[in-house]
Amino acid sequence: MASAATPRDRARGIRLLALDVDGTLTDGRIHIGPQGEAMKSFSVRDGFGLTLLREAGIRLAVITARRSSIVEHRAAELKFDEVLQGVGDKASALAQLCTAAGIALDEAGFVGDDWPDLPAMLSAGFAASVADAPAEVRARAHWVSCLPAGRGAVRELAEFVLRSRGDFDAALARRLAAARPHDRR
Repeated sequence: MASAATPRDRARGIRLLALDVDGTLTDGRIHIGPQGEAMKSFSVRDGFGLTLLREAGIRLAVITARRSSIVEHRAAELKFDEVLQGVGDKASALAQLCTAAGIALDEAGFVGDDWPDLPAMLSAGFAASVADAPAEVRARAHWVSCLPAGRGAVRELAEFVLRSRGDFDAALARRLAAARPHDRR
């Protein structure tokens, strides 16, 4: 896309959305017990936002430097297309995902929260970040949430992408149609 493209224009063209995990899908805290990583907290609202993106035809991927069975489990619950863990070069991993899926990099989005995410963010057609990311990361994102990581930031992003693509009203209508008539307000 042209460099003058607005964030909405960039979001409209997304066919694949890749996300870092710690600090984007979680609040960045890692709880470690005697056997290693014991817990991460995920927002169910973020999860539902990702479900809405998947239902709109957007491929979902995790690209993270850490390795965690917790991430594997959450990604399986949300039916992610790809889960890449232990990745040192996230920009190359994003490029490889795009090539394998037949998607141009300018049709990919990347959600990151810290300096190691910048190369992938800068290579993607749409770069997103969270409200509590460092200023250097927020300054280089096309879109930044108003909410902090792990607290609805990804849901906010999902709604922005759906509205940009013109898919928001249809997604809501599907949920309203599933309600029983006496449940409607």
